[in-house]
Amino acid sequence: MKRSVIAVVLAISLALAGCAGMSDTQQRSLSGGAIGAGAGAVVGAIAGNTALGAAVGAAGGAAGGYLYDRYEKNKEAEYQKGYKAGQQNQPKSQ
Repeated sequence: MKRSVIAVVLAISLALAGCAGMSDTQQRSLSGGAIGAGAGAVVGAIAGNTALGAAVGAAGGAAGGYLYDRYEKNKEAEYQKGYKAGQQNQPKSQ
């Protein structure tokens, strides 16, 4: 069990180290997957199947990271839309 946890932690560390040249979507999905894999491995180790727990956690975490990215992008788009509308409605000074 200890080797499995060490392997998962090592895999997460290596995955997160390579995030520098990635888009926001890729970073959030990968980070979510890595966090989910770590949490899943811990739960899986307690339940008796570390690998299955890590796989399920990684899938759930990656999906969560992607959904969070979509949320952040929609929030930014709405902000920009409101900002532009506010700029257009301001009286022009002479």
